[in-house]
Amino acid sequence: MKKDFYEILGTSKGADAAAIKKAYRKKAIEFHPDKNPGDAAAEENFKKAAEAYEILSDPQKKAKYDQYGHQAFENGGNGGGGFSGGHMNMDDIFSQFGDVFGSAFGGGRSSFGGGGSRRVKGSNLRIKVKLTLEEIAFGVEKKVKVKRKIQAPGVTYKTCSTCNGQGQVMRVTNTILGRMQSASTCPTCGGSGQLLDHKPANADAQGMIIDDETVSIKIPAGVVDGMQLKVSNKGNDAPGNSVPGDLIVAIEEIEHEFLKREGENLHLDLYISFAEAVLGVTKEIDAVRGKVRIKLEEGIQSGKILRLKGKGIPNINGYANGDLLVHVNVWTPKTLNKEQKQFFENALTDENFIPNPEKEDKSFFEKVKDMFS
Repeated sequence: MKKDFYEILGTSKGADAAAIKKAYRKKAIEFHPDKNPGDAAAEENFKKAAEAYEILSDPQKKAKYDQYGHQAFENGGNGGGGFSGGHMNMDDIFSQFGDVFGSAFGGGRSSFGGGGSRRVKGSNLRIKVKLTLEEIAFGVEKKVKVKRKIQAPGVTYKTCSTCNGQGQVMRVTNTILGRMQSASTCPTCGGSGQLLDHKPANADAQGMIIDDETVSIKIPAGVVDGMQLKVSNKGNDAPGNSVPGDLIVAIEEIEHEFLKREGENLHLDLYISFAEAVLGVTKEIDAVRGKVRIKLEEGIQSGKILRLKGKGIPNINGYANGDLLVHVNVWTPKTLNKEQKQFFENALTDENFIPNPEKEDKSFFEKVKDMFS
């Protein structure tokens, strides 16, 4: 389950904008990459703090999060109010939230990884993982084989002479306001601060090879079709002083044979015979989380909806389980023998077989309304 944003920043839900900014600055300084060189855990905590701050520092996003939690942003995309920080590299974070750091590290922008040079992040990889409804209901760990670009064994890199390992070149321009200094990515090394020195025979022009790696992906219960999960540092490497990109996992839900999903609720069409509807019957049905026995009372009507609480799909944030809605359908036989036909012809004039809905028997539209309430 994803950790609460307020807990990540170490502040309360009632905190105002100033308190949230102060809490984020404290966490950002604590886990800053310059203060924790080479510490992958600190880097991950730094990104999580940036993720929490992006949501909580925006009044509209904060209001959505306070009302719906992580579910409000589960489909991703800032256009829909989601978060993009999970896929940002350090330079993105410094660029977006650099003003928060003040002079703690000599300015908003900082080198990533120490030593003055910037660490380039490798490209992300994207895969699809198909899941059954049962796997979604319980959560599952999947092992997938991924082809990744990695630095070849024995490859070496040297400091770029153009930028002296800084990854950036400074330019001074004369303007009517005076001399203006600007920085841009080094055109020689692409920002890594390093160039290929020794290339093994099996490597490409950048010193990279393709490697097959089996990656374990822990998928929580309650994911939805189209949702994207991130496995950190399982994307491609980049040449030189770099960190791997991420593996982006897109969820694809396999349609169930009998159960239909609607958010966290499940729907099941249960067909019973006319005799079972008249006399009542106990049925065993396959719910996604195991078999369930239900009792249908005598005289049950076709179209009756039975709601089984908590028998649906778990909420991905762990709030509660959805429900299983069983739709009762009375099956009408298409052919009858002579005796059966005679029985129903006699029933045409029997008052007990004449429709006489009671007040508590809801109309079709009322049932639909209840189903979505």
